[in-house]
Amino acid sequence: MIVSMSWLKDYVDIGLSAGALADALTMRGLEVEAVRDRYAYLSSVKVARILEAGPHPRADKLTLCRVDAGDGEVTIVCGAPNARKGLLTALALPGTELPSGAIVNEAEIRGVLSKGMLCSESELGLSDDAAGILELPGRMKPGTPIARALKLSDFILEIGVTPNRPDCLCMLGVAREVAAITGKKLRLPETGASRQGGETARLTSVAIEAPQDCPRYVARLLLNAKIGPSPFWLRDRLSAVGQRPLNNIVDVTNYVMLELGQPLHAFDLDLLEERRIVVRRALPGEPFVTLDGQKRELLPENLMICDGKKPVALAGVMGGLNSEINGNTQNVLLESAYFSPMSVRRTSKKLGYHTEASHRFERGVDPEGQLRAADRAIALMAEVSGGTVVKGAVDSHPAPVKRRKVTLSVKQANRILGTKIPGQKMAGLISSVDIPVTKLDRDRLSATIPGFRPDISRPEDLVEEVARLWGFDRIPVTTPQFPMEAENEDGFLAFRRSLRAVMTGLGFSEAVNYSFAPGNAGDLLDLSPEDRRRSTVALLNPLSEDMAVMRSSLCSGLLAAAGRNVNQQNRDLAMFELGKTFVAVAGEKLPQETFYLAAVLCGSRQPASWAVTEQPRDFYDAKGAVEAVLAAFKIQGARFSPAGKVEFPYLRPGHGAEVRHGDLLLGCAGQVSPSVARRFDIKAPIFLVELNAHHLSSLAPEAITFAPPSRYPSVTRDITLIVARAAQAQDVIARVLSMGNEWVESMDAIDVYVGNPIAEGKKSMTFRITYRSFEATLTDAEVNTLHEKIGRDLVQAFNAELP
Repeated sequence: MIVSMSWLKDYVDIGLSAGALADALTMRGLEVEAVRDRYAYLSSVKVARILEAGPHPRADKLTLCRVDAGDGEVTIVCGAPNARKGLLTALALPGTELPSGAIVNEAEIRGVLSKGMLCSESELGLSDDAAGILELPGRMKPGTPIARALKLSDFILEIGVTPNRPDCLCMLGVAREVAAITGKKLRLPETGASRQGGETARLTSVAIEAPQDCPRYVARLLLNAKIGPSPFWLRDRLSAVGQRPLNNIVDVTNYVMLELGQPLHAFDLDLLEERRIVVRRALPGEPFVTLDGQKRELLPENLMICDGKKPVALAGVMGGLNSEINGNTQNVLLESAYFSPMSVRRTSKKLGYHTEASHRFERGVDPEGQLRAADRAIALMAEVSGGTVVKGAVDSHPAPVKRRKVTLSVKQANRILGTKIPGQKMAGLISSVDIPVTKLDRDRLSATIPGFRPDISRPEDLVEEVARLWGFDRIPVTTPQFPMEAENEDGFLAFRRSLRAVMTGLGFSEAVNYSFAPGNAGDLLDLSPEDRRRSTVALLNPLSEDMAVMRSSLCSGLLAAAGRNVNQQNRDLAMFELGKTFVAVAGEKLPQETFYLAAVLCGSRQPASWAVTEQPRDFYDAKGAVEAVLAAFKIQGARFSPAGKVEFPYLRPGHGAEVRHGDLLLGCAGQVSPSVARRFDIKAPIFLVELNAHHLSSLAPEAITFAPPSRYPSVTRDITLIVARAAQAQDVIARVLSMGNEWVESMDAIDVYVGNPIAEGKKSMTFRITYRSFEATLTDAEVNTLHEKIGRDLVQAFNAELP
């Protein structure tokens, strides 16, 4: 919002310098982004006295003047008829840029060097008078800057108005804030136009067919107007704030919009079919040509202003070419309406228009200000065009807006702000910006919110109002008081943090993918039609086809990321992701959300070098990652078994394992099926880990207890068993550890052999058992006795043979 201080003084006595006013407004929430002197261009224009004036020796219509510029005499060639000896006038020195854009330079005119220019009021932008050079009173001193001599002072403030303060998108709104700052009285502009009589209603009518988008529409008429340039004062006001003057009628609509904040539009009444207004939604594909000459095909959500037969304006955005004010216009219909911010925003965004009017309507204008703005504008139009105002107005108001009431607790406001402002003072602060306040009791105030403040709807908004009007710089710095009690950290959050640390410690890099997946993610992973992971949550407004649903598995996103890396020649990968999956539940509004850990590995374990042979990753790298995670969280008793095709269809048959702890399915580890890998553009073997983080967290002990190591040495013994090919080493180890012998410290499988001389369907497995006592050093005899006992038990339990 651009504000002229000289214009602002029409409504309030400021009493502050431009800089002080800028600071005060900024500290009250209206940030002043720039302050500039409107008449800065006059700094090199001085008061000058013509000492001699005579004819130019080579030009009959030019006068040669010797001029006292205050710091010396200069020669000026002038063509003005009133240039004469003794006249005090305005001298523009070389380098001056005039409002027209012309730059004054030294110039040789008909053989005489002219060192400047004697200026008229028009050339200086002070009025329309171009008949001769400016004539100044004789008491002025040559050399005085002309702006100081004529007491020309108008500073322009550029205010960054936030979207929640549409009331400050006009001079009156800013003046209201200035009045609150200075304590001066706010002066409202005179409307001047009579509303008595009903002639307007006989000459035109307004029908609102979309009251939800247009709750109010006011129409006033002006007859026998003469269209032409606006008077200088009006053009000057508009130019001061960056508006381009057009003609007297249109300029008044812009002037009142900038003054009161209510956008207006003027129609040529004689171009309106049936001389009436209809407010309705557009018909699908209905054509319309806006004022800028652009032809548009309208959409049903566009709100239109129409006459008896056709559209004539985009409501709240731009008028139409078929009803604009032109040089032949005589009769004017003035529109002053309230349009729904949502309706205007929708039309503005869809059609790509952003105008001064739409900027205000989108943020919300005063729903009570339409009639006042219409009266003000129609009176000014009559003044500048010589037209006749038709008595009365058509005020179609199908959906009146009621004022809101908001209750404020003084005690609560002071607690929030850290202040001790009395209730009476708070009431005064709020009332200073034209918000009526009544006292309910010793603590509570009731504020009736006027229509021009759509940003205030709850007590917290009034607290903010008190803070800014009191002055943010006056609010003391206080430390919030709160009990010094640390809440227990969410255990699952801490577990996830530790899980990330474990994975990065294992050499994995963390990937962060979108929580969205393509709609065919189930097909990409070969999920069966009955798989619960096909119950996805669809997005209403997806970013792309690849982000159409909430992901029900981390695998698709992680494999897609791996595919992109492989295609960029980054083939040695170890990535993991820890995040939520979302599975829709029948009959429930919200999906089931589960945290999973997923990881992928491909390529070589280590880069090839002279010291290390390149080794490709395999199933045991994925299985080892699972075992490392289980070990890190002291989860014991987990078992690996061949992965089921139903639960893990994306793993290659015979190359994957599922991980269980009792009846709890923890996840899987194995090679991704080649067909699935190809769908993600991965041609090399790639291995996958998938673990349910919630199940892992439930199995991890809350506290880890310490047991001191034994002081006595250990003894190891190996045992080899010939067992059925289907027997698993983990079952043998579990059998031994479950026997409960306190001397057995650990047991590991160290060798597996299949082939001659082992019989068909059999295999040889060798285990190493470590024995240790906490009480004494074990003798060979003691170890051998226990080792033989364990061997006999295993032979019987697994139908095994000893070699």
